[in-house]
Amino acid sequence: MPLWIPITVFAALCQNIRTTLQQKIRGVLSVDGANFVRYLYGAPLALGTLAFLVLFTGRHVPALSASFLLLVTIAGVAQIVATSLMIHAFSLRNFAVGTVYSKTETVFVALFATFIAHEPLKLGAWTGILICLGGVAILSVRGSFANIRSVLADLTHKGALYGILSGAIFAIAAGTIREASKLLPDGDFMIRGITVLACMNTIQVVLMAAYLSRRDRPQLGKVWVNWRSSAWVGIFSVLGSAGWALAMTLENAALVRAVGQIELVFTFISSHIVLKERPSAGEWIGSVLVVGGVVLILIFR
Repeated sequence: MPLWIPITVFAALCQNIRTTLQQKIRGVLSVDGANFVRYLYGAPLALGTLAFLVLFTGRHVPALSASFLLLVTIAGVAQIVATSLMIHAFSLRNFAVGTVYSKTETVFVALFATFIAHEPLKLGAWTGILICLGGVAILSVRGSFANIRSVLADLTHKGALYGILSGAIFAIAAGTIREASKLLPDGDFMIRGITVLACMNTIQVVLMAAYLSRRDRPQLGKVWVNWRSSAWVGIFSVLGSAGWALAMTLENAALVRAVGQIELVFTFISSHIVLKERPSAGEWIGSVLVVGGVVLILIFR
């Protein structure tokens, strides 16, 4: 099995946990505050990991070019904007609606890979991406086909528009992370992936701190006061981000993000293990579609 596949599955699991925790702290933090914590507590961990790799494994930080720093900055800003839009989508409608529309990211990433990065996908992989998206939609509304119709029919609602826009901008982030890693001249996938992450997270902390200090200074204090819950968001965020960065260093970003849709299956499994609920037929169908789509993607990659 190619190494990028288990790394992607791990990243999807961490992202699932981070998103759940981020939703919980929305009760005490604003949209921007909840967004900020993932970078504030994640950046030191990314920098610490990079320092460990350099000091204790004999690796060296690759030379950083101006083009690399530009792409990393674009990726960092895109991730900030897309995350804020996604959280707005959650607050305007509900978690399911925001999830369904933000997951259109996989289609946008595939378009980016095909027409900009010149890493086109085979027809079978495109088919798998669309099947995954259908499964994600079903799981996001807990298997209710009636709710799917209402969610998909209301494309003009702000929640839907924010979700689609967040998916498109997340695709820019994923694509530029992949392109930035390709610009690093040397080093294995580990040092290159962590270098991308450490640079991006550091830029994000500086930009978000400057923005909040100017526009919403009280949020900076709330982030520190709620450090216990906020820190966990940062930890799982950096673990997930590290997984995405490493996987995208190894493989086409479109394939990585498509396989990452397995995240919704984790949500399905955990909700029924923890809450002891009986899965509906729709939820089983959604899970089968996601897993089947992922299998198709891996077969035809």
